[in-house]
Amino acid sequence: MSQIDLSTPLQMTAELQKHITPELALELLKSGNARFVAGQPFDRDLLEQVAQTASGQYPFAIVLSCIDSRIPTEIIFDQGIGDIFNARIAGNFVNRDILGSMEFACAVAGSRLIVVMGHTSCGAVKGACDGVTLGNLTDMLKALEPAVAQTPTAPGEDRSSKNKDFVNRVAQTNVQLTMQSILDESEVLRGLYESGRIGLVGAMYDVATGKVHFDTLQVKAAV
Repeated sequence: MSQIDLSTPLQMTAELQKHITPELALELLKSGNARFVAGQPFDRDLLEQVAQTASGQYPFAIVLSCIDSRIPTEIIFDQGIGDIFNARIAGNFVNRDILGSMEFACAVAGSRLIVVMGHTSCGAVKGACDGVTLGNLTDMLKALEPAVAQTPTAPGEDRSSKNKDFVNRVAQTNVQLTMQSILDESEVLRGLYESGRIGLVGAMYDVATGKVHFDTLQVKAAV
């Protein structure tokens, strides 16, 4: 295949997916977010893409993000139908169901990159910081308690949701812990990562600007 042109929308096919590396997958997301922030998204015929993907899907990445309504993943990354998988849960943490979904995305459907994306002003993180109790939310927020506990503060610094900087730091800690959990708790994904077939990267979305800030891409071996 000749050089992949990133200046026009890609229609993901089985053949194209074979040539997507973790590095290129990340570049596709970075360039898409840059277009979104600049207000210059690609012009796509989404109904045409519905028809084109009816017989199969070949997404290049899976993004784990929060359910927050301000973070429509395809929009902020300027991607079309069939381009990326989405796993969304309040607080963007992993459990067995999310890990199983990621295993399907990468081991079965061929995605080359896992993105764990937190965001600023996260309501789930605020709830965990404050020890909120409410029905099933009580148990769900327990998954975020390690991030709260492992986020340091200066002596006397407020560790509640009133401290916006602390909340955002906890969200970042949660991204890092979630990335480690993916490798620790999924033998399938760990194997794909260690063989270089997939990459893993953390990210934070700024709800005030629309900008996604990525950490350094982790790829274990050359593809």
